[in-house]
Amino acid sequence: MSVKSIRLQKILELIDKKRIDTQEQLQQMLKEQEGIQTTQATISRDIKELGLVKISDGEGNYYYAYGHRSSGSLEKKFHAVFVQSVMNVDYAGHIACLRCHTGMANAACAALDTMGLDGIVGTLAGDDTIFILMRSEDQAKLITEQIGKILDAR
Repeated sequence: MSVKSIRLQKILELIDKKRIDTQEQLQQMLKEQEGIQTTQATISRDIKELGLVKISDGEGNYYYAYGHRSSGSLEKKFHAVFVQSVMNVDYAGHIACLRCHTGMANAACAALDTMGLDGIVGTLAGDDTIFILMRSEDQAKLITEQIGKILDAR
């Protein structure tokens, strides 16, 4: 598990939990809440890689959020987090199961949800496991193969 993948996951978790207005605020939160010391330049690169954008609250204030673009664009931006988080994939019946590094399943699941893969009824993430409920066993097998190819390309 790389320091970068942990940092990216923590950034995603922080923007989900709290409104973050500046890179400096994000840097400070990473340091104080997660024990991750990093530079503003690194934060800037991470924001770009994750595809975060600043959106308006309607009152003239802006904060970081996930970019709202096409699923292909989001898939590309979350690809790094997904690939670094997921260790393997398998299926049984209508359910595909992804095993992740400890603490990374939520970030990987958020990335998976942006990919727009066909046949997914829903996803459920724990600490190190993601369950993907598929409409059929054939679709569970297919998504397992698709994710396997993504992981093999690392």
